[in-house]
Amino acid sequence: MYKQLLFIAALISSFSVHSITVIANPSVNISSLTTAQLRRIYSMRQTQWPNQQPIVVYVLPSKQPLHRVFSKKILHMFPYQLDRIWNKLTYSGAGNAPIVVSNADALINAVKHTVGAIGYAEDNVDKDQLHIITINVSRVL
Repeated sequence: MYKQLLFIAALISSFSVHSITVIANPSVNISSLTTAQLRRIYSMRQTQWPNQQPIVVYVLPSKQPLHRVFSKKILHMFPYQLDRIWNKLTYSGAGNAPIVVSNADALINAVKHTVGAIGYAEDNVDKDQLHIITINVSRVL
C-alpha cells in the first residue's frame, strides 16, 4: 500500500507542470520559433540568433520534472536523447553543452542577466525583465 501511494505521489508531481513558456533575455529580438528551430537550438546546432548574437542556452538537470516536460512536450524528444547529443558534443570537442542550473529560479535569473540567453519556465513565471517567445508548432508531413 505504501509503495502504491509513493508511486501515485510521484506520478502526480511529475504532471504538476502544466504549461511551459520559452523565455529569453530582452536582447533577443525573436518573437516566435517553431519546434524545429527550438530543437536546433537545444541540440546546439544553431548557436547564433539571426543578428549573429551568440545563443546562450540554459537548462535544468535532466531529472527535473520541468525539464522532462519541456523535452517531451515542446521539443518532442526524450531527455536522454538531449543528454546524448550534449555528451557527444562535449566529449568530441565539437561543441559545448547548454549551461545546467540547479533550479527554475536560477534558470530565470540567468536568462534575465545573460545577453542572448534562452530558457524555459512554468507558464506562471513573472514576465518582468524577460522576453517571451511564442512556440509555433511545426508539423512533419
